[in-house]
Amino acid sequence: MLHMLDKVLIQNGLVASFALVGLIMWVSSLISRKLTFGRVHGSAIAIVIGLVLAYFGGVLTGGQKGLADLPLFTGIGLMGGAMLRDFAIVATAFEVQATEARKAGLIGVLSLLLGTVLPFIVGASIAHAFGYTDAVSMTTIGAGAVTYIVGPVTGAAIGASSDVIALSIATGLIKAIIVMIGTPLAAGFMGLKTPRSAMIFGGLAGTVSGVSAGLAATDRRLVPYGALIATFHTGVGCLLGPSLLFFATKALVGA
Repeated sequence: MLHMLDKVLIQNGLVASFALVGLIMWVSSLISRKLTFGRVHGSAIAIVIGLVLAYFGGVLTGGQKGLADLPLFTGIGLMGGAMLRDFAIVATAFEVQATEARKAGLIGVLSLLLGTVLPFIVGASIAHAFGYTDAVSMTTIGAGAVTYIVGPVTGAAIGASSDVIALSIATGLIKAIIVMIGTPLAAGFMGLKTPRSAMIFGGLAGTVSGVSAGLAATDRRLVPYGALIATFHTGVGCLLGPSLLFFATKALVGA
């Protein structure tokens, strides 16, 4: 019976990978609700679980693809590959209504640009301080500080190594957790009381999961407005990361 189940899962690897990810998301949601009372979003917990499983999968098999090196979970390699990743990015962008985004005005656009460039500068500077002095590594880790999706997309486009891409994901995850936890604590100081202020905050913070969870813990009515502008960060970051930001970094460090 177990042999038959194992054979079915191997032959339907993509279906098995969706089931595994669904299980991880369910467990992450429970942990988020029961242990953190919604302060840490389930998506951030799921990413941590995924990184841990990838590490142990690599240790167990001695491979380079984490759980995807195990025959039972080969579908994860396809599910986490470029095709579905880019599809998810495009699908996220289609959720945005341009007519609603205009309500943020010019200040919303400026906050979006600042929220993309400033985290990149901070991330690239920290990468340089820790010894990653080449333009490719600095750009990838800096892009990860924008969001944990922009990091791997940028890294893959400019030829970064797998360990640098992993660092960019971890950088984005840490940022998301900081935004999740810090938003309700600093909401009064930042004046997060109106939809317009939520849009500006979403543009500056940049991480959809962090902004959504943080605003949910502050005032649930503000979540759609903050997430509206934050959603643009993925597209803007993926556009600027491998192009303008990479060339600017390369011009500065010369390598």
